[in-house]
Amino acid sequence: MRIDGAQRDDHDGGPPKWVWGLVAGLVVLALLGAGAWWWLAGSKPVAVQTTTARANGQGASADAVLQATGYVTARRMATVSAQMTGTLTEVLIDEGVRVKKGQVLARLDDTGLRAGLAAAEAQLRSSQATQNQLRAQLAQAEADARRQAELAASGMTTRQSQEQTATAVKAYAAQLEAAQRQAEVLQAQYAQARVNFDYATVRAPFDGVVTARAAQVGEIISPLSAGGGFTRTGVGTIVDMDSLEVNVDVNEAYIAQVKPDMPCEAVLDAYPDWKVPAHVVAVIPSADRGKATVKVRVALDQKDDRVVPDMGVRVSFLAAKPKAQQAVVPGALLPPEAVVLRDGAQVVFVLSENHVDQRVVQLGADVGKFKLATAGVKAGDTVVIAPPAELKQGSTVVSKE
Repeated sequence: MRIDGAQRDDHDGGPPKWVWGLVAGLVVLALLGAGAWWWLAGSKPVAVQTTTARANGQGASADAVLQATGYVTARRMATVSAQMTGTLTEVLIDEGVRVKKGQVLARLDDTGLRAGLAAAEAQLRSSQATQNQLRAQLAQAEADARRQAELAASGMTTRQSQEQTATAVKAYAAQLEAAQRQAEVLQAQYAQARVNFDYATVRAPFDGVVTARAAQVGEIISPLSAGGGFTRTGVGTIVDMDSLEVNVDVNEAYIAQVKPDMPCEAVLDAYPDWKVPAHVVAVIPSADRGKATVKVRVALDQKDDRVVPDMGVRVSFLAAKPKAQQAVVPGALLPPEAVVLRDGAQVVFVLSENHVDQRVVQLGADVGKFKLATAGVKAGDTVVIAPPAELKQGSTVVSKE
């Protein structure tokens, strides 16, 4: 009987081929199971606690007595209007334009006023001509009176003629006096017509910035509302930017800590990294019963074009004036628990939607109890506090309540 090579190999003491196939299948199943477990474990959301990175210099002063919020207000603001009712023929302003005191902002139709001014001027000139005529007649009457007096002294004229010339002098003098008084009346009427004519020109009452343009050419404006609200009452609004200050509401339970001239720091909501030195101007002696607050006026010690009316402000009332500080190093402030060591590098986990991004950060000098990250993370990023060991790049997370 002949035994082939395959049968010889199966009976040479080694396991049969089907055993090796079974082992290979079991290994594949084990790898698949491990991969499935790893995928399921990796996709399970990790519960984490988060916080927001702040910009360096954003925190309150260390010696702040208390804080309050309020708004920027203008102590000098005016809605400019004409002193008469008329139709606008020119509007020479727009929002954001700076104007000087006395600058022309708008003009009204002055046709009727111009005619009235011309008539008053003509009457005044006519009165002046009448005065000149009466002065000449008075001078002639006075000369006639002197000649009659000389003739009467020599007996060459009658007493009646002398009296008539003297009466003529008095009559012309009286007429001249009346003409002068009439001229004064006409002069006053002319001045009034000039004032009325000037009312047709709207001028800036002070230096400032136009914050609103309220009327257009062709509209009727009036210092008083008329026509059921269809008449404009102003051309525009001007704000004196040098008069800007902050009004804050302080809880009445803490108002005793606020004193006039008390140093402050104001932080605008629009510029959270910028601290503006300020001081208390006055505590308004009136409380709001509904809010249980007292209004406090705060003056800004630095003027800047970035400060505009109605901006939100947070004011820190200080126990003493802040000392001169060095320039603030740009970066983000992080709680120490947010920075962990992974693979020999300092990293933080930044939340992006429901996943985390592992970032390597560069740390500067500590700022109080915070870590200063100068690179790798920016202010406003949401970072994980005390990241667990299983947290890694791309992990799905859920915030703890």
